[in-house]
Amino acid sequence: MNRREFSIFSLITLGGAIGGGIVINKFYEPKLHLRPPGSAKNFESLCIKCGQCVQVCPYHSINLLGFDDGINLATAYIDPSKRGCYLCDLFPCVLACPSGALDHNINSIKDVKMGVAIIKDMQKCYATLDKSVSKSDVSTLLERKTYNQRENEAKKIIEDNISKTCHLCISSCPVQGAISLVKISDKPAIKIEPNCVGCGVCQEVCFANVIEILPNKSYKDIYGD
Repeated sequence: MNRREFSIFSLITLGGAIGGGIVINKFYEPKLHLRPPGSAKNFESLCIKCGQCVQVCPYHSINLLGFDDGINLATAYIDPSKRGCYLCDLFPCVLACPSGALDHNINSIKDVKMGVAIIKDMQKCYATLDKSVSKSDVSTLLERKTYNQRENEAKKIIEDNISKTCHLCISSCPVQGAISLVKISDKPAIKIEPNCVGCGVCQEVCFANVIEILPNKSYKDIYGD
């Protein structure tokens, strides 16, 4: 292939990529994704899809979006139904980001604003039902491979909850006091507190599928003042 043919091939490839993105975005409704901690407001335009945050995450929480997300293809996201963000010290994902998509001014958990948790169905909550966690309840969580001490510690919290009344979301939450146990009509209930940052760990460990993270929402947006 000579230089002229290569130039033509490159233009055709570029045109195909742009056209493909347009077609995908026309037929697929954009989704709101949970982004890594410190994500800028214009994260989608700043993320250069380098995958550095994926490589350094010790919990393997961060992944890259697939083709069905159109122009957001290969941008970093977190699926809290599989693995939440444990807000590790020093925020290695933030430090690894070369483009500013993850704000390097994020220094502590209180600076993080990923979203907010909601309780979808309190009637299914094991804490409300005063039910104990069985090994079969958390078998999927326990079967996941671990690759380092941090992941082993997260798994141990789950193991320690077996045969006890379920407080997994409280025990696993990396933000102290972000979830509490209160009484409503003399029954125990899980309550999301104002310092929830939407890290997604509670959704990850909630095998009863009671908790959901709303990305890019604040506590005030959902719960008011």
